[in-house]
Amino acid sequence: MVSVGSKALASRRDRSCCNLVEDNLMGREDKSYNQGRKKKGMSRKAKNGSFGFDADNSNKSVSGRATDGTAKPKKSSKYQNTFSEPQPSIVRKQVDPETTKYFSEIVNLFESDGVDLEERPVICGNALEEARGKEFELATDYYISHTLQILLEGCNVDHLCDFLRGCAKVFPLISMDRSGSHVAETALKSLAMHLQDDEAYSVIEETLTNICKVIVASPVDMMCNCYGSHVFRSLLCLCGGVPLDSPVFHRAKPSMILAERLNLSTSSAPGNNLSHHHQGFPGLLKFLVSGMLKCSEEDVKYLLVDQYSSLVFQTALKLFAGHDQQLLQIIPVLLDCRKENLTEGNFIEMTAVGDIVKLMKEAAYSHLMEVILAVSPESLYDEMFTKIFRKSLFELSSHHCGNFVVQALVSHARDREQMEFIWEKLGPKFRDLLEMGKSGVIASLIATSQRLHTHEHEVCKALADAVCLPNESPRSVVDRILFLESYFACVEKSNWKWPSGAKIHVMGSLILQAVFKFQNQLIQPYIMSLTSMEVDHVLEAAKDVGGARTIEAFLDSDASGKQKHRLINKLRGHFGELAMHSSGSFTVEKCFSASNLSLREAIASDLLSVQSELPKTKQGPYLLRKLDIDGYANRPDQWRSRQASKQSTYKEFYAAFGSGEVKSSKSDSFLADTSKSTSLAIGVKNVRKEIDHHLASSEKYAKHAVVDDVMKVKNKKHEKGHGGASDEKATVSVNQKPFLSVDLKKNKRHGQEERSKASRKKLKV
Repeated sequence: MVSVGSKALASRRDRSCCNLVEDNLMGREDKSYNQGRKKKGMSRKAKNGSFGFDADNSNKSVSGRATDGTAKPKKSSKYQNTFSEPQPSIVRKQVDPETTKYFSEIVNLFESDGVDLEERPVICGNALEEARGKEFELATDYYISHTLQILLEGCNVDHLCDFLRGCAKVFPLISMDRSGSHVAETALKSLAMHLQDDEAYSVIEETLTNICKVIVASPVDMMCNCYGSHVFRSLLCLCGGVPLDSPVFHRAKPSMILAERLNLSTSSAPGNNLSHHHQGFPGLLKFLVSGMLKCSEEDVKYLLVDQYSSLVFQTALKLFAGHDQQLLQIIPVLLDCRKENLTEGNFIEMTAVGDIVKLMKEAAYSHLMEVILAVSPESLYDEMFTKIFRKSLFELSSHHCGNFVVQALVSHARDREQMEFIWEKLGPKFRDLLEMGKSGVIASLIATSQRLHTHEHEVCKALADAVCLPNESPRSVVDRILFLESYFACVEKSNWKWPSGAKIHVMGSLILQAVFKFQNQLIQPYIMSLTSMEVDHVLEAAKDVGGARTIEAFLDSDASGKQKHRLINKLRGHFGELAMHSSGSFTVEKCFSASNLSLREAIASDLLSVQSELPKTKQGPYLLRKLDIDGYANRPDQWRSRQASKQSTYKEFYAAFGSGEVKSSKSDSFLADTSKSTSLAIGVKNVRKEIDHHLASSEKYAKHAVVDDVMKVKNKKHEKGHGGASDEKATVSVNQKPFLSVDLKKNKRHGQEERSKASRKKLKV
């Protein structure tokens, strides 16, 4: 048996279509997606006693390898090969011992570091020439496939393209193999690297054209295969000119999707803002996608509900985001509308609406529809909204798969009129949706209300009413949203209590983070509920990731400084304990920024008790440096002076440059009352950094000035002792005014002078 070195074996990996933990984050356990590639033998790890093609042995038939030695497409999907013509069977020859020994020696040569960097491409090229005519057998061999990956990464573009042209006819079969799929992807990634050289473009395009022609002849097998679909998506990305390992195109993580839906991400439609890392092949991309859609009508129906082919369609749609003409040709086919001469407002056949609604209750198609809604041109989105969703909005919202489609629909609503209709259908159903566990629909509705600036008051009130009993005070509204599942699972809701030790509900936390972005007057029940929470509950929430993010959102909100200080006071005496938690350290920093001078000193005092332990934590060193705990411990008076100086500078800045809506804080707070608009949040953060930077620079300058003055005094004394200059008193000016503070006053006076000049001109006129 061949002994393969650690470097080659280190490249083994399990390529999972999705992550169950992250799907749970979104509240969806998509069984068809989460059947684990390990269950289907997705891992390249060989079983005991196995060797060779697909890690099988003579006593056992493994998917993709018949007992008669013929290689056949793996049937990873129950729909695969039902209607389309399957890939032809190929008799796979066993790799001869001489070839096996040769590639084993190549591996040993590379692992011994006996190859110079300049010689590496030549050796890799020569080894690939030995593989000519045996590409399929070598690529699907468990051990030799690792060696091929090394060779494909190290060879020049000519040898790489020669290898791919030699195996073009069997490229789909290699891609559908457990080991071969890794070889295929390595080859595609190497092509992407060589595209940095403009001279290589034409030879790569010719090679890809040969491969694409073979795939388009029978795409269904490869699309429905767990390995093949992954290679197919990489090929689409290569042709589209985007990174092959981009999470945006290889099924975006649920956390990324949530960030976009809840206005936590700056990106818009998938692919619109992604910079292309290499030249693409737009002609080949269109050729591949059109070949996918030219499958028979029956094939397309099954491709839409297959878990792997759905992912291929999703990648294709994301690559065409922003290209309306192409999307208007692709999406109607995916909506099962194939009629000719489609016109605006007439893309969707009414007879197909019922079938589309049923499809959206399938896991694979619900994922696909989410992407369709995200990338659809406005005219097509409007038609889908009117024809498909108007009569089925709550029905889909109640379904365990369909509700994710509704989340996407709401998140991409284009205008207030659409939001008005959504509110009419779902606004009165908040309690029902929460009881059914469909909180994601409500979160999307809240975020869209903020984005379109409509129904903001109604949304806040409806949410509070949904978690409160009739005529009940909203004092516990935050507690119940933080533990949505626990509260709605309780039969006697009036007897519900804070479930100590339970994990905070992820979506409940996200909902509250979105709520605290609303204006102060709209969220008073939520502010009152949070600030009146028991001390133990506040501390427990701050130690949970979701609870900590909720508290931080409140501290960034429009709430007054007095309200923020009330919550911060509840954590007094516990900041040291909180700072030791990875997520709690961020909360401590937020509390410090939102505090007045006395609260800041209380926080610093708490951190002194754990000063020796904090450096051992991940965020500890940063927190100690940011809050200057060492300075507080050694020079408390100077520390207080610096904090007061920062407060004064902040106030001067907002007095000089603040908008008409910004007023100076009546309470002793740092920016607690000055940020009266959530749109200023990013600006405030940048201003803080700039002010801190200038203050630090001023402090350093002052220290250098002191040193210079002291040296002058010493020199003068030295000169006097040697009969030099007469005795003069040396004065040292230590307390220098920060430069930024002086500049702010100048700018303020300048602004007042300009306004007075303008008023005088008006009077003259």
